[in-house]
Amino acid sequence: MSDLGSRTDPYLSSTFFVEIDGITHAGFTECTGLQVVTDVFEYKEGGLNEYSHKLAGRNTYSNVVLKWGIVDDQSLWSWYQDVIRGKIQRKDISIILYDSEQTEVKRWNLRDAYPVKWVGPAFTSGQQQVGIETLEIAYHGFEMQ
Repeated sequence: MSDLGSRTDPYLSSTFFVEIDGITHAGFTECTGLQVVTDVFEYKEGGLNEYSHKLAGRNTYSNVVLKWGIVDDQSLWSWYQDVIRGKIQRKDISIILYDSEQTEVKRWNLRDAYPVKWVGPAFTSGQQQVGIETLEIAYHGFEMQ
């Protein structure tokens, strides 16, 4: 029987920061899409009818989606405006997870990232909600530390 004192609880996903080129942006309410998938292709060998060989193909990284409440800072919108104008400025991004004592426990470093989609807030009269902006970011890959 395992010792209950040695149990490790998972970290909460609510305490995270995003660094873009070393600058910490703490106002994000959501970060989704951190995913990599390896394509699999089958090779059917002649005379071998029991199974097909499954070989690894290319890796595909999903776009990361950042959401935040509208503030006066326009730096992310400016970055995307440059993309609209054809000036792609790739940046390194880190998504950093902290524990309950604000100690860094895990970091995902995204390489060569740039914005590919911006979504503005939804406006609804009669509701008291924070306006949310969304930025979708493409990147070449990540490493986890």
